[in-house]
This record gives sequence, structure tokens and C-alpha cells, in this order.
Amino acid sequence: MQPYPLDPTAADHHGEAAALRALGPVVPVVLPGGVPAWAVTRHDLLTSVLHHPDISKNPRHWRAVRERKLPDGWPLTGMVMVTNMVTADGADHRRLRRLVTTTLTSARVRAMRPEMTALANALAQALPSHSDTGVVDLRAHYAYPLPMRVICDLVGVPDQDRPRLRELVESIFSSVATPDEVTTTQHDIHRLLGQLVADRTRHPADDLTSALIAARATDPTGLSDDELAGTLWLLISAGHETTLSLITNAVRALLTHPAQLDWVLHHAREELTVRAAGQPVRTHHSVWDAVIEETLRWDAPIGNFLARYPTTDLTLAGTTIPEGDAILAPYSLVNRDPDQHGPTADLFDVTRPQARHLAFGGGPHFCLGASLARTEAAIALDTLFTHWPGIRLAVPDRTLTPVPSLITNSVTTLPIHLGPEHQ
Repeated sequence: MQPYPLDPTAADHHGEAAALRALGPVVPVVLPGGVPAWAVTRHDLLTSVLHHPDISKNPRHWRAVRERKLPDGWPLTGMVMVTNMVTADGADHRRLRRLVTTTLTSARVRAMRPEMTALANALAQALPSHSDTGVVDLRAHYAYPLPMRVICDLVGVPDQDRPRLRELVESIFSSVATPDEVTTTQHDIHRLLGQLVADRTRHPADDLTSALIAARATDPTGLSDDELAGTLWLLISAGHETTLSLITNAVRALLTHPAQLDWVLHHAREELTVRAAGQPVRTHHSVWDAVIEETLRWDAPIGNFLARYPTTDLTLAGTTIPEGDAILAPYSLVNRDPDQHGPTADLFDVTRPQARHLAFGGGPHFCLGASLARTEAAIALDTLFTHWPGIRLAVPDRTLTPVPSLITNSVTTLPIHLGPEHQ
């Protein structure tokens, strides 16, 4: 089989995914810069890869790294050559993950809910101020600032550094960044994180950076300097990029499926009435939970994720992947696998019985921020459609521009008409 060249601009993400799925369960692909890899296109098969003991996340096992075959200034360097739990295995991974989970606790997330709700309300109320015509870019003025503010407050990022950090996140997720942009991005990430650690070392505060610094001072297994910087970068980047795209994709899906939106808003009003009467609801945001899970399945915020590396020759579905090759995890592709989700897997349907998806990965590396992302998205959607139940797309859906990334699966803007404000 000839290797399938992946489009770095992601111009037709789901069309490309369907083409890969049709080629078979294991497909050779070409990443930007002519870098070879393998894509696993079946849900159950990818699940087995995510749990396989002979497949590593550490790029030192990648032959292209060992043999220095990655192009200089490769655009996906910032997604692969990092030092944090994403690229760690076994006991090392458990150590790094434990240090974060002991600071990013479920109790901390619950305590943040009132603050997140207040922020969502303020952002929703302010949407008209971003346009004189009634057309607003919802991605820029709502889906982005909510998770960015939440994660930066949680980590302790100073206000003045946040705009540049957003640019740096966009750069590392981009598949079309130039070598000069890659070099500048890596330099600025190192500089800003160094400043953050130095400041919080001198002036501790109630944030995750201070907590991680304090933990390494008392724990002999604490984070090294590189691990601390890498962990903070993981929290900042993944802590808002996925949620930004989840909110954007969910609103887009609802606005392009008006019957689904009508059903959701009807049941949301019913749940509000039930709660107002003091009666129990299945969950705090049960209708919005259904929207979020179907969006995660149907239009996953992470299209593909790099990478895993077999530490020995590995046979999957009759195809041998040599030791040291890279395996791509195409999460949004397998989330439409009809073997997992039935013959209507390509359809957006918030009423479908929920089957397990892989939008947050799986196995030991399952995203530890999944609960925070779901909580933020539920609050964001509930608040938005409470304030603006009449919103609609301001442009045809087919004209929206995809984010130029093999990793991020979303659109660069989401122009909407606000419609009449809910009274």
C-alpha cells in the first residue's frame, strides 16, 4: 500500500478520515515534512494500542529521532519533543501524573464552578459589544476566553503573558509553521515558563505552579526543572485548546442541526423547571452532557495525536509495524467507526445511546483534564443558549476555515448572529 499523505492544512479533515478508514485498519501515512508514520483506523484496534505494554510514548524510541531524520524546524516538534507525562512511560509516567493529580483535584474543580459560571455569564452578556452588526466571532470572544482565563488563573499565569501564550499554543498545534516560527516558539515558551517558575518560587500563591514547586521541594521524586516546565506547558496548552475547540464544535454542530438544537433547548427548559421545583435531575447538566459527549464523538477537538512507538516489531490486523516507527492516534477518525457506533456513526445525534469514544485518549495516558473540560463546556453551552437561544450561523457552514493542524480539529472562526436576547 502506498503511504497516504496527510494534508497539513486539514482542509477536509473528516473526508480524509473517511478515505483512511476505507484503506484498512492500519494505513501507512506521511506527516508534514515527509515524515512517515502509521494510522490505526479502527476503534477497538486503537484501544488495544493505547494499552499495549510494548508501545512507548517516549520519542527516544522513535527511529527518526535516534537517526536525526526529522527535518530542522519540523512544525510538530512542540507536540513531540517535550518532557512531561505525555511522553513518559511506566513508573515515570505514574510519578509525573501523580504530582499533577494531587494538585488538580476534583474538589478544586468543583470549587471553581461558581467562578466559571460567573465568567461565562459575563462573556455571554458582553457578546454584543464585539460587533455593531450583530455578527460576532463566537470562537474569539466566548469559546476562547473562558477556558483560557480558567486555566491561566489555575496555573497562575500573569495577565500580561496570556496573549503571547495563546499565540505560542496556536504555533505548536499548527502543521504549517515555518522553521523560523518553530524556533521562536520554542525560545519564547522556555522564556515565559522560566519567568513564571522564578516568580512563583519567590512569591508563592494559591495556584498549581506554586503547588508543584512546593511539592518538589518536599518530595524526593518531585519534578526536575525540565519536567516542571514541561508539565506547566502541558497544563496551559492542553488545558484550554481542547475546551476551546469543544465549545466551538458543539455550537457549530447544534447550529447546523436545528432539529437537534430544538430538542436540546426543549429538554433544557424542562430540566430548569424541574430544578426550580426542587426536584432531582439526573445530572447537573444532563442535556448538555449529551451534547458534549456526542460532540466529542462526532467532531472530536483532537483530530490526531502524536505519537507512539513500538519497542519491538508489532503486528496489528495482519500488518507489521517495525520497531521504532511512529503510530498516529487518529481520535476523530475512530470516533466515527461504524463497528463501534453503528451505521449512523457519521451522523450527529445527541439522542443516540452513548458508546465509549476516544476523544480524550485512553489507557494510562487518558487526559487528566477531561473532567475540567466537560465542566467548562457544560457551563459554557448552558449559559450561551440561555442568554442567546436564537443564535444562528452568519455564514454558510461550508465556508468556515479549518484550523491548519493535524492535531486540532476545529475552525478558525465561528461567526454568528446573536438574535434577540432571552428575556
